[in-house]
Amino acid sequence: MLVCVQVDKQQQSKDSVYFRDGMRRIDFVLSYIDDKDGEKKQVCYCSFKRNCIRNRISYTSHTRLSLQESEDGRTYFLKIHVPWEVLATYADVLKIKVPFKTNDITDKKDMPMSWLCTPYRLPEHVMQPEPDYFTATFDKSKTDFFLIEDKETFFPPSTRNRIVYYILSRCPYSKEDKDKKGIKRLLNNGTYAAAFPLHDSRYWTRSRDAKCESERYALYKYWARFSRFYKEQPLNLIRKYYGEKIGIYFAWLGFYTEMLTYAAVVGLLCFIYGVASFDENVWSKEICNKTIGGQIVMCPLCDKKCGYWMLSTTCSSSWQSYLFDNTATVFFAIFMGIWVTLFLEFWKRRQARLEYEWDLVDMEEEQQQLQLRPEYETKCTHRRLNRVTQMEPYLPLTSKCARSVLSGATVLFWISLIIASIIGVIAYRLAVFAAFASIMKDSPTNKLDVVGSLITPQLATSVTASCINFVIIMILNFLYERVAIKITDMEVPKTHVEYENKLTVKMFLFQFVNYYSSCFYVAFFKGKFVGYPGDYAYMFGKWRNEECEPGGCLIELTTQLVIVMVGKQVWGNIQEALVPWLCNWWVSRSARNHPESLYSRWEQDHDLQSFSQLGLFYEYLEMVIQFGFITLFVASFPLAPLLALMNNILEVRVDAWKFTTQFRRPVAAKVHNIGAWNEILNMIAVFSVVTNAFIVSFTSDMIPRLVYKYAYHQGNESTMEGYINNSLSVFNISKFQPENRPDDGENPDWFYSSNITTCRYRDYRYPPGHEKQYTHTMQFWHILAAKLAFIIIMEHVVFVVKFFVAWLIPDVPSDVKARIKRERYLIQEYLHNYELEKLKIQLSQNGPNIEQCTCPATAATPVKMEVFSDCLS
Repeated sequence: MLVCVQVDKQQQSKDSVYFRDGMRRIDFVLSYIDDKDGEKKQVCYCSFKRNCIRNRISYTSHTRLSLQESEDGRTYFLKIHVPWEVLATYADVLKIKVPFKTNDITDKKDMPMSWLCTPYRLPEHVMQPEPDYFTATFDKSKTDFFLIEDKETFFPPSTRNRIVYYILSRCPYSKEDKDKKGIKRLLNNGTYAAAFPLHDSRYWTRSRDAKCESERYALYKYWARFSRFYKEQPLNLIRKYYGEKIGIYFAWLGFYTEMLTYAAVVGLLCFIYGVASFDENVWSKEICNKTIGGQIVMCPLCDKKCGYWMLSTTCSSSWQSYLFDNTATVFFAIFMGIWVTLFLEFWKRRQARLEYEWDLVDMEEEQQQLQLRPEYETKCTHRRLNRVTQMEPYLPLTSKCARSVLSGATVLFWISLIIASIIGVIAYRLAVFAAFASIMKDSPTNKLDVVGSLITPQLATSVTASCINFVIIMILNFLYERVAIKITDMEVPKTHVEYENKLTVKMFLFQFVNYYSSCFYVAFFKGKFVGYPGDYAYMFGKWRNEECEPGGCLIELTTQLVIVMVGKQVWGNIQEALVPWLCNWWVSRSARNHPESLYSRWEQDHDLQSFSQLGLFYEYLEMVIQFGFITLFVASFPLAPLLALMNNILEVRVDAWKFTTQFRRPVAAKVHNIGAWNEILNMIAVFSVVTNAFIVSFTSDMIPRLVYKYAYHQGNESTMEGYINNSLSVFNISKFQPENRPDDGENPDWFYSSNITTCRYRDYRYPPGHEKQYTHTMQFWHILAAKLAFIIIMEHVVFVVKFFVAWLIPDVPSDVKARIKRERYLIQEYLHNYELEKLKIQLSQNGPNIEQCTCPATAATPVKMEVFSDCLS
């Protein structure tokens, strides 16, 4: 019978997660707004509650506040308790593992010099909140086989709320249509306002109820505070409180951050090498030298509005480029290819250990396949025979194909939209460069002592284009997120795993193009198809293609990478931390006007933000996009891992703070790995070797310099002297077409005061007057061959090392394999002994009534067991 009563809150502990009897735990809370005009909603309430009661769920309804203190007087809470019988039944259905014996394998965790890690350790009671057990799948018919001391505490709160949500997601709410079911649909149509499990205490203090665990307080104290950024994470406690899915995420994020430390240190050393070897930068010295770079006249970089310019004006950018474009760049690109492999292989080992420790080893995919999404069951009206589940809903092949085609077309349309926006940004760059060149020619900023030489048309164009591109990226990302969810819902995936995998592929494919396309343009297209003076290449026949500076396009790729990567990280942290805090502050502002003793546990949690089912999806997506930045383009910016490390140290604590203070307690979920993200990380790892090899070859000037040093240098010694003059071709100014020639007044004064007949440009072509004038020289082909050879050699070396490392490091540690075998052996042995003891007890109880069996006198022990079985049958 459902009882609705109004409670005197002054007599009730505000931190209690128990009913007033102090015995029954509140496993779940539903809230709704009493709408007197909503008769249809009232029918849904009654029908839904009646069907849940048939599942033997206990309910109690309480008003939110007494009417004289309530802001609206209409919000009600349904508090749910699940009795032991229901928990046992669904634990059997969901194949939940529970302890049956204390682990008897000694854990060899003592490491040499372990005292050095003491400052990073957390207290033992926080790191290991419960003993280590051997576990087996729960069987309701064998409850005495398991270590059950107290039925009320046998299943932890995370398991209890997982079972409740499983039941609620399948309860019908309509008398007429039995296919209308599930709390999710009731939340979507506004029948219920919220559905959530309770936190066990306030985060800043322990619960006054001694029966409450106060694990939320422990998580906040030892994990969520930023002052604990150097401490390890209490993963066992996270898993116990939030469930395995969230625990796996934080384990992966912590491991990724730890591995970033090594990449950040090596990247910093490479940057320090660039600073320390500054004086060895001969080509930059030549550019800055007034007798060399100061005498070389360069051809205009755009038509009409750009004049001739001196090479020495790129002195500053040449020095900046050297910081990231030096011999250490090659070493770091190879190192990162190996680091990615080590990261993925060691994560597999870490994941395997967590799978064993968290009872996820035998979590078969078939079990998840049996747990269909309620939305799938509702939308699929056709039925077919399944050998496992008998009759099951299914989506006809024609409908599935039509939905897939429409979904794929939508994704292609949005990717095309991204490409169109990138082309628009490129057109912007080409259009405004001439304007910046004309405007900044006589700009007052040129006269500034320190930064005057840095503010160039190239820099202004690059920075403004990068900022515009970042804004477009964020807008398209915001819009596409909603489209991706809609089209994934339209496909009607069968299970939650399939749903997340489909959404993951769509979102990552879009994000990959959205975030990386501008970097790919700068790295592999800018300056590669420009032609030469007298025969320039044009975009749409209107805008002349961009050229790279004599120092190369690498510094511009670095600028693009820093703006997009850092901008995304800063915006993401602000959005993750500030938005939930502001929303909670706005919602709870009225609650602070009431006495604290009246603000109950379920009301406090109701005023927090809801953690969506796709909350972790966005967390993974953010980190995987960052992983792409620090691997795909790391050859252009060795400090990228350091920036990622600093962000991730903050990210771990921001996410922890968000989970413990700003969000309602999520419904626990069970997964055994990070899902489709594993394959995506592997794909990025392989692709990063190719991109970095091409960046070193075609974006960096490393290969042309080495070819010059060892094949085309002047004199007997291998030096870089004369490289700048060698790398620039000559063009006869008189051969410029009228549409390419600078307008009157665009050239600097020094151009008219001297007799200048030629200009230089970045290429390897024969000079005017040569029989092959303006065609590529042999040095160009030698450099191209060296670039291709470097790509092949680097890829093969890195891939061979990667495969060797992957082969050398086993995916599952040997001690974990031993433990798994030991546990499986014990399950068989203990179950055998358990059945044998039950058989003996049954025989002793029914001895006088059992017919005499005639068994062979010489039968061995196994035969006796078989005969006993026959007698009982």
